[in-house]
Amino acid sequence: MWRCTGLRWADGEPAWTWQHPHQGARHSPLRLGGRVELAVPEGEVRRCVGVWRAGRWTSCPQGAALAGRIRRDQCEACAALDRSQSVAADTALDDPRPYSVYLAYFGPGVCKVGITRAERGSTRLLEQAAVCFTFLGRGPLMAARRAESVLGAALGIPDRVSAVAKRGARAALPPAGERAAQLRAVYEAAAGVADWRDTLGPLPYEVVDHAALFGLEPDPPRPALLVTELAPGTAVAGVLLAAAGGDLYVDTADGTVLLDAHLASGWALTRPVAGQPAAPTTRPPAPRRPDRTEPLF
Repeated sequence: MWRCTGLRWADGEPAWTWQHPHQGARHSPLRLGGRVELAVPEGEVRRCVGVWRAGRWTSCPQGAALAGRIRRDQCEACAALDRSQSVAADTALDDPRPYSVYLAYFGPGVCKVGITRAERGSTRLLEQAAVCFTFLGRGPLMAARRAESVLGAALGIPDRVSAVAKRGARAALPPAGERAAQLRAVYEAAAGVADWRDTLGPLPYEVVDHAALFGLEPDPPRPALLVTELAPGTAVAGVLLAAAGGDLYVDTADGTVLLDAHLASGWALTRPVAGQPAAPTTRPPAPRRPDRTEPLF
């Protein structure tokens, strides 16, 4: 049976990725207005997806079981192996490829600084559900990492933003022009910090806005329910209204449901059958409603 290995963004669109023990890998694109149909068979167990190496999946040698409610799709051993060759964990510092430093905006008052391999373009920003972003500079990995640290400290902005914070900010998006102006203010403040510019080539301010691509315009969907897990014998079925990073807003028979795609990774999934119970849900937290004049830093 095909086992889900998560949601990936490629060529500007999201797609489910799958792994079969004998038939290899494949993907199935997701499109706004299309169907989302995921069901977990009775008796199925969620398994560790293993490790991605050299452009392919290496299966978990233990086939470790995972709890349905956690976002993580790896066992401790496979996660440790991933971290052993990870830029994010500072264990792959000899990577010779150029890196870009970016500023990402998720909503009023919620911004981050980060780095991504230059060859990946905007893919990392799509994965992170950045509503809009601009690149700030480009150069060697260690110079980019240093700039990330210097700018975070100087501007008081983080290099990580939680999924909950992103969702809250996303629910209160200002118009595109206001988003761009808020991001520009952060860019200009960053440009005024001198300590990173001697080792990194600066890039001009060029805002890229993903709101329409994600399906967040003219207004973001308002989920009535949040899927807590894909339990055996249950399903999520409906029409895709929006997809921001790994957050899928699905119009179902029970209303608009928010599915974190991380919860699907590791399951062997099928299509729902008539009358199949819906996946367990809860009420989402009340949307964060910051003052529109709140600064980003």
